Amino acid sequence: MTETAAAPIETDVVIVGAGPVGLFAIFELGMLKIRAHIVDSLEEVGGQCTALYPEKPIFDIPAHPRIDGAALIENLEAQAAPFDPVYHLNQQVSVLTPLADGGYALETSKGTQFRCKAVIIAAGGGAFGPNRPPLDGLAEYEGTSVFYMVKRREDFRDRTVVIAGGGDSAVDWAMSLPEVARKVYVVHRRDKFRAAPESVDRMMSWAEKGKLELVTPCQLSGLEGADGRLTGVKVKDFDGHERLLEADVLLPFFGLAAKLGPIAEWGFTVDRNTIPVDRATCETPLPGIFAIGDVAMYEGKLKLILQGFADAAAAAHRIHGIVYPGEALHFEYSTTKGVPG
Repeated sequence: MTETAAAPIETDVVIVGAGPVGLFAIFELGMLKIRAHIVDSLEEVGGQCTALYPEKPIFDIPAHPRIDGAALIENLEAQAAPFDPVYHLNQQVSVLTPLADGGYALETSKGTQFRCKAVIIAAGGGAFGPNRPPLDGLAEYEGTSVFYMVKRREDFRDRTVVIAGGGDSAVDWAMSLPEVARKVYVVHRRDKFRAAPESVDRMMSWAEKGKLELVTPCQLSGLEGADGRLTGVKVKDFDGHERLLEADVLLPFFGLAAKLGPIAEWGFTVDRNTIPVDRATCETPLPGIFAIGDVAMYEGKLKLILQGFADAAAAAHRIHGIVYPGEALHFEYSTTKGVPG
């Protein structure tokens, strides 16, 4: 359910970030009878899994040899649903104020107000946006011929696509889109790619079949088209020779620029968009505020979704003592206690 309200909303925990780790935190809190509201700057839950790679396979989720980003989010939403979470989307938490009797008051960019006993920051790398190539007239084509993410492969069926970049996202789609596109060009400034060797090999196999052409070492130099519709992408090698690739789609994959936004001003140390936390509980130096997932940093931390899930469990168990002070937590496995039905 999605809801906003003018008066302060009383809840146990506010979760900042509705990516996979934030969604799993709902479940972990719910199993301990802790209520949660969730705030996210995007219009849909799922974080990068929804916004950037809904059809991209993920291989390191336990018990799922392969699962697409969208399917993972759908499962996590279903897992959280029995605990009646409330989502507040398309808004950021802009103000956090400690309360005299403990807990925090929060307000979002849309004016939604909360009073809660604890806060979980599950913001990943923060609010993110694409690194755009410096091309004249680029904005004219964004959303019609230039895209920074692929939500549906079918949108590119029978189209001629230029993929620019040499990392995982570029290579992943370069080995997938030839199945539906008329032709795919891959433009990269080096002959070598920064992606898993197996993925690079699969991309190369498409080149051998003629469905994909490697344009390396080259970089983007210009766009041709009219009324928001591309007809060609200009590339230039490092000797200054220019070539026009006839194409109607450009997918620049040059990474993301992420910022924590107002969170960075809440009073704790922020180092390269991460927040140092206690390894055992994921609590920040501010009592009652926790950070989990990619935004949390401690010795030995791995930026993996599965480690973020473990962070969520650790934070939930520490928060139980805040929400129910003096009450012993008699931990039970989910196989014993079940889930509300």
